[in-house]
Amino acid sequence: MVFTRFEQISEIVKSSTDPKRMAVAAAADEHTLEAAIEARSAGLVNPVLVGDRGVILSILNGMGDTIPECDIMHEPDGIKACETAVRLVREGQADFLMKGNVETSALLKAVVNKESGLGRNRTMSHIAMFEAPGYHKLLTIVDGGMIAYPTLEQKKQIIENTVDALLALGYERPKVGVLACVEKVNEKMPETLDACELAEMNERGEIKNCIVNGPISYDCAVDKEIATFKDYFGEVAGDVDVLVAPNIHTGNIMGKILVCTNNAKMAGFVVGAACPIVVNSRSSSAEEKLYSIMLSAAVLGKI
Repeated sequence: MVFTRFEQISEIVKSSTDPKRMAVAAAADEHTLEAAIEARSAGLVNPVLVGDRGVILSILNGMGDTIPECDIMHEPDGIKACETAVRLVREGQADFLMKGNVETSALLKAVVNKESGLGRNRTMSHIAMFEAPGYHKLLTIVDGGMIAYPTLEQKKQIIENTVDALLALGYERPKVGVLACVEKVNEKMPETLDACELAEMNERGEIKNCIVNGPISYDCAVDKEIATFKDYFGEVAGDVDVLVAPNIHTGNIMGKILVCTNNAKMAGFVVGAACPIVVNSRSSSAEEKLYSIMLSAAVLGKI
C-alpha cells in the first residue's frame, strides 16, 4: 500500500469502532486544544486534557467548543501534568500521549522514568511524515527530532522503528534511502560508510521488511530521472519512502524547508516507548497536530 495524502490514513483510523483515549499533557494551548477537539469530533480519539482547568475552559469557550469536564484533569504545573499524563497511560486510563504547552524534554523525562515511565529498553526516535507538493507519495524523514548524532547502531534502530510504524500503517516493504551528499563511499565522509553498512545489513537480513539503499543523495532518492542520469539504479531511486538523515540537524532542516518554503503538510510522533507520543513544536499549526494525532492513532497497538 502507498499513501499519497494524509486523509487516506485518516479514513483507516475513522473506520475503527473504538476511538482511543489520548492523554494531553499541559493541554492549555489553543492549537493543541483545537487539534484535540477536531480529532474528537472526527471520531479519531477521545482526549483527556491534563492542565490548568480554568485556562483550558477559557480557551475552549473562546473557540466555541466544549468537552465533558470529567475529561479535564486539573494540574496547572507543567511537570506534574506530564507525570499525570504518563501515569494515565501506564494505568490503562489512556492509550497514548500528546504534548501541549510544555517542553518536549519535560514530557520525555516522565516517559523514560525507570519507575513510573513508559520505557521499553528500546531506542526512541522521531518520525516525521510529509505530504509534499511535487512528490508522488508521502515522504518520511528520520530522525529530525530525537537523536542528535546517531551511531551506526542507533541508525539501524531508527530504521527499524520507522519500518515497524510504516508496516503498521499498511506499507508492504518500505523503501529506505540513507542520505549523504554523494552516492559513493568516501572514507573521508563517515556518513557514506554508515550508509553503505546499513545497506549491507539489509542485504544480510539484519534489517528486515524493507529495502535499504545508501549512500544516496536527496535528488537521486526523490527523482528517478536524476538518478538515471547519475547512473544510480537502486530500487529506492526516485521512489523513496523513508529518508534517513545523518544527524538531527539535517533531518530537522529538511523538514522545515519542505513546510516553510514548499507548502508541505507535516505530521510527526515519537516511537520506541510503550505508546506513540505526539510531540509537535509548540508553534506547530493545529492542522499539523491533528495529522500527528491521526498517525499516532493509526499505529497504536501495532508497534
